[in-house]
Amino acid sequence: MPLSTIDPACALVVVDLQKGVTARPEIKDVLDNAVALAAEFRRRGLPVVLVTVDGGAPGRTDAHQSATGNRAPRPDGWAELAPELDPQPGDIRITKQRWGAFTGTDLHRLLHERGVTQAVITGVATSIGVESTARAAHEHGYHVVLATDAVADLDPEAHRNSLERIFPRLGETATTTEILTTLGNHPND
Repeated sequence: MPLSTIDPACALVVVDLQKGVTARPEIKDVLDNAVALAAEFRRRGLPVVLVTVDGGAPGRTDAHQSATGNRAPRPDGWAELAPELDPQPGDIRITKQRWGAFTGTDLHRLLHERGVTQAVITGVATSIGVESTARAAHEHGYHVVLATDAVADLDPEAHRNSLERIFPRLGETATTTEILTTLGNHPND
């Protein structure tokens, strides 16, 4: 189903596109698409939210126990935003400690203060940070758009499950080109 509209008060939320993640070659297209979206949102005076993760939930999990035992320290600069995103002074910066960008942060308050009604979400990992952020945005009452070619996951099956089964229940899905085209048809153009 095509993207229906872009609200006049729409924000772009870029999840976890930071140095510790974007060095992977499979992230290049995701980063390029997020960069294109951020540039267009800024050009139109729409909010751009740049989210980085620098921590994690303290609880024990089976996956964490079997994969690493103890958490290794992250290299210097791991949580720094990918420079390609060209952060601007007017961008909203969120550093999160959990999977989703709303949990334990001021994101909802900052968007609400700006009158934001819709969130376009991009980033990594599709089934973790992006999906958690989309779930919370949906639960907070935002119209959610998920940029299907601007998300990635190390687990192809989890990525596909999010795209095909979860995202259509949380909002609308569209490619970067479809989002940019819809923005181009926006009455504030």
